[in-house]
Amino acid sequence: MTWINTISYEEATGKVKQLYERIKGPDNNIDNIMMAHSLRPHTMEGHMAIYKNVLHNSKNTLPKWLLEALGVYVSIINRCDYCIEHHFAGMNRLLNDAQRSNKIRDALESNNLEEVFVNQDLAAMRYARKLTKTPEKISPQDIESMHKLGLSDGEILEVNQVVSYFNYANRMVLGLGINKEGDIIGLSPNDSGNIDNWSHQ
Repeated sequence: MTWINTISYEEATGKVKQLYERIKGPDNNIDNIMMAHSLRPHTMEGHMAIYKNVLHNSKNTLPKWLLEALGVYVSIINRCDYCIEHHFAGMNRLLNDAQRSNKIRDALESNNLEEVFVNQDLAAMRYARKLTKTPEKISPQDIESMHKLGLSDGEILEVNQVVSYFNYANRMVLGLGINKEGDIIGLSPNDSGNIDNWSHQ
């Protein structure tokens, strides 16, 4: 599950148990990426808070499937299979169109973004690639190019936060050897209207 010791749901007590109760899925399943925080539960709490707000908050205005697609793309660039599979499943569930989802994944994996993305969505994907691969080269022109296609500053911030979050999550997964063993792929704290609901369904 990881290269470091973790505390299982059955063994958890105190703060770890409280957090597990908030984030658990069916059959008390805890995603391995969250269980990896169990020796330092304050970091689990921080991770869940940013994850929930970046991807699953009703105050975001960009489509949730696009935010998930951005996460899949960043994870492909970083070669993080764990996050690719979890968030592709989430994107597919949101789109409810397996053919479209697979076409998007093919375009992301081949880096042929223009095959499926146009206008604002394409600009967001290009920004995601540049921020992930060469963050030091981001310039005001990158922001202006998104402005010209109609993205507001708030929406640009949403894109930035998703890309930044997935770069963090990818490095956590890859750096600790977190794998999918025992996980239920595609669950998420999908209740966007309740910021305090962290349960994975």
